[in-house]
Amino acid sequence: MINDLWYKNAVVYCLSVETFMDANGDGIGDFQGLARRLDYLAGLGITAIWLMPFQTSPGKDDGYDVSDYYNVDPRYGTLGDFVEFTHGAKQRGIRVMIDLVVNHTSDEHPWFQEARKDENSPYRDWYVWSKEKPENASQGMVFPGVQKTTWSRDKVSRKYYFHRFYDFQPDLNTANPHVQAEILKIMGFWIQLGVSGFRMDAVPFVIARKGADVDKPVEQYDMLRTFREFLQWRQGDAIILAEANVLPKTDMNYFGEDGDRMHMMFNFQVNQTLFYALASGDCAPLAKALEATRARPPTAQWGHFLRNHDELDLGRLSEAQRNMVFAAFGPDKDMQLYDRGIRRRFSPMLGGNRDRMRMAYSLMFSLPGTPVLRYGDEIGMGEDLSLPERNCARTPMQWSTEPQAGFTKSDAPVLPVISDGAYGFQHINVADQRRNPDSMLNWMERLIRMRKEAPEIGWGDFRVLDVEEDGVLAIRYDWRNNAVLIVHNLNESPIEVRIDPGSGEGSQLLVDIAGGSDSRADEAGLHRLYLEGYAYKWFRVGGLDYLLRRTEI
Repeated sequence: MINDLWYKNAVVYCLSVETFMDANGDGIGDFQGLARRLDYLAGLGITAIWLMPFQTSPGKDDGYDVSDYYNVDPRYGTLGDFVEFTHGAKQRGIRVMIDLVVNHTSDEHPWFQEARKDENSPYRDWYVWSKEKPENASQGMVFPGVQKTTWSRDKVSRKYYFHRFYDFQPDLNTANPHVQAEILKIMGFWIQLGVSGFRMDAVPFVIARKGADVDKPVEQYDMLRTFREFLQWRQGDAIILAEANVLPKTDMNYFGEDGDRMHMMFNFQVNQTLFYALASGDCAPLAKALEATRARPPTAQWGHFLRNHDELDLGRLSEAQRNMVFAAFGPDKDMQLYDRGIRRRFSPMLGGNRDRMRMAYSLMFSLPGTPVLRYGDEIGMGEDLSLPERNCARTPMQWSTEPQAGFTKSDAPVLPVISDGAYGFQHINVADQRRNPDSMLNWMERLIRMRKEAPEIGWGDFRVLDVEEDGVLAIRYDWRNNAVLIVHNLNESPIEVRIDPGSGEGSQLLVDIAGGSDSRADEAGLHRLYLEGYAYKWFRVGGLDYLLRRTEI
């Protein structure tokens, strides 16, 4: 296995340029502001930045309605500002990934405007049309309860166009080879400007066959290989992180049996069962999900997260499991969204319980794959439920106690800064937490450092150990003659467990690298561990001379 698969042991930080830092005082975050905060991100220890959409857009869907793939939205700066940012990130050893939103465009995109005006336009077949409204137009909406149909009539063309998302986001006909060629051109353009990878939005919809005669989507998986081949030839270490909320039985279709399709995928199956485990104290479904998603090619990787910029999607859970998560973390209807998820930030979901939050992030960082952290979660930011849909969890970054949380000099930020209650910027901000050694921010920095020093998690094989306690998850990782054993107690109550770490050199000694006490096995080879409520332990198996024992293959 080659050593330079950088994403295997990365720590990814997701942010929105719009709400991170405003340098010019217009109330909207920009690339100059983001560039000024690169030292903060480098100090935090992250190795890759994932940018939410920043290309030219009418802004009706937080930038996911793109009207020009080859430019920066003027609100955020210029292409020159973008290059200065990517250059600054590279100087600090941070890679840049950007959202690639190619399932649909804005209805204001010149392609769609040309397509609707002239049926002979070369762009006509870049979209999906129908003379009559299909019978299944009321099915398959991405935003149920907000979106009423997937086919809308265009007054100019006098035809119906397909849109899996909002009606102002017409779907591209991605089966069209000209559209596929344009997607490759888009990727090539941004690679030249310093990008190392793409988070591809809505991948199952991108590769699905579309049309009025399609009752059940049929995925065109070979398209994924086309994207992968282009990246490998254009820039060998550029990657695609796929957003594909699919069942485990189809995972290998996205990775490719030979690892020739997507480099990374978000593990939605594990994410949803993780929240069920947090709500119920039952780790069995989480362990089952880890096993179900074990299979992947050697070069492929999972991306693990707690909360992202969308709602917490619980659609893969059973009704009983979903209701339990709703009751624990989003009991009010106003906290729920699209009949399937929760729209809250993570900290208020857990009532700000510091021990529980730290245990949960420790757990996420120790899952088999690459951790993805959302901006503001390193300080425990809250939400503003008065804002519509997902905007409640997309408020500006809280830097200090200065006006508008130090985000902008303007009195009218693009979204209101949280200023009321326990999560107001007066109480939750970077500046104060920097000065507090026991703050969430400084704890997160230590966690990131610990994760980067445990490459076994990103590279190695894992097994969930049997501890005979539903609320305790113990995972052992092995890689190159080194091993780590990580244990989490998801319950509020203290518990004692007996763990067999497995055979092998050094299994008699477990050294806690998270700051706790070490453990030596009893005569039966078992370790007795006492765990406080919401406690976690990261053990080096065999002692701290592990680097002297590590092999090269």
